[in-house]
Amino acid sequence: MMRMEIVFPGNRKIAAKFRDFEVMTDQPVSQGGDNTAPAPFELFLASLGTCAGIFIKSFCLQRNLSTDDMKIIQEVERGPEMGLLDKIKLEIQVPPDFPEQYKPALINSANLCSVKKVIQNPPDFEIQVKTVRPDGV
Repeated sequence: MMRMEIVFPGNRKIAAKFRDFEVMTDQPVSQGGDNTAPAPFELFLASLGTCAGIFIKSFCLQRNLSTDDMKIIQEVERGPEMGLLDKIKLEIQVPPDFPEQYKPALINSANLCSVKKVIQNPPDFEIQVKTVRPDGV
């Protein structure tokens, strides 16, 4: 089980604390925030691209292929009615000397992303409210 503590440090800022990290989010000024950090949804989208990236990086490391001139361009299309995601596109850009034989495998590697798999097979959510005293009891 992974446990995170979500705290409210001020204005529209929300932070997630886990392991030895604190991940800060904020909202744009146009939405009442201070624009000091990415919005939560932007971090969600970044997790998709970086997750695909780690699988691609691992594939290349196993084959001693350089990733120095590689990158992923991620584009998101939203639906007009509710603004929900309609399509997420990942374009894996490789240098001209990248071996042609490995290009399909890069796509397969990106498809191994666990964040993508969670979207395709969403978990059940359980949300509850618990009253606790300031001393944590």
